[in-house]
Amino acid sequence: LQFTEEKLGQAEKTELDAHLENLLSKAECTKLWTEKIMKQTEVLLQPNPNARIEEFVYEKLDRKAPSRMNNPELLGQYMIDAGNEFGPGTAYGNALIKCGETQKRIGTADRELIQTSAINFLTPLRNFIEGDYKTITKERKLLQNKRLDLDAAKTRLKKAKVAEARAASEQEVRITQSEFDRQAEITRLLLEGISSTHAHHLRCLNDFVEAQMTYYAQCYQYMLDLQKQLGSFPSTFLSNNNQSSTTPVQSVSTPSVLASASASLPSVSNSIVTSGLSELKSSSGSRKARVLYDYDAANSSELSLLADEVITVYSIPGMDSDWLMGERGNQKGKVPITYLELLN
Repeated sequence: LQFTEEKLGQAEKTELDAHLENLLSKAECTKLWTEKIMKQTEVLLQPNPNARIEEFVYEKLDRKAPSRMNNPELLGQYMIDAGNEFGPGTAYGNALIKCGETQKRIGTADRELIQTSAINFLTPLRNFIEGDYKTITKERKLLQNKRLDLDAAKTRLKKAKVAEARAASEQEVRITQSEFDRQAEITRLLLEGISSTHAHHLRCLNDFVEAQMTYYAQCYQYMLDLQKQLGSFPSTFLSNNNQSSTTPVQSVSTPSVLASASASLPSVSNSIVTSGLSELKSSSGSRKARVLYDYDAANSSELSLLADEVITVYSIPGMDSDWLMGERGNQKGKVPITYLELLN
């Protein structure tokens, strides 16, 4: 009755204090944007709506979704199968196999990005929506009911004519006022936790960015590696159908834009594009370096590398800025700096 009369404008209502109103609108705003960001992140990580629904259903059933190849892995497998069919000894077959292997590595990096982002970013956001915010909603509803009880009691007090009825109504107002104040305090304390929710979500956002940095750095590294491998084929095989067979395709040899990009590779890849490198370039000394990724030498002037091995590196005058000389035992050759991490 109280609620209906308020809606019809026939009864007054107790307003919440401005601080509580501000906290409520901040909580609503946080819930709205957290949901939007969460849903769009899910779309970004898994663009296929059917796959998203399937994962959601399995999650609700508390079962693990069946493992399937993702798009880069599937493309990689087709390329490898085609390369084997055409013959690994042919230039095209060999190139297809190399491309296929790289696509599969990107597929693996893709999986790692999805997994890391789900654990470090999506889950905390979902926990807020399904946990803290549900509690806030429940307590807020309780506050609304306590407020309606209070205002109904106030209305009855106004209408009370005889002294006994007034005394009973006054007692009721005191009790309902005290219950309302207590519930308002509980709700306020819960709502003030939204600030720490923001701080927590900020840390989660940093984790998400870190996962993306790792992913893009890996993809860049894989493609750089692939491009160098493809660049080692004779130029006649790389010619475009529209060009004469003697003109090599420009995009396959490392363009200058990639060379400059490798110098600004994000720190997450642990590349040695640091002050240590410039010191090494300007001095005649040598340093130990750890290999970050496997690298297949494109020709006899380069040194093939295995991830995690430690080699000696040094610079020689007039050498390309993206390369160092590497030594392992009695083997030596050029090595790409983006594949190394200088050790102290």
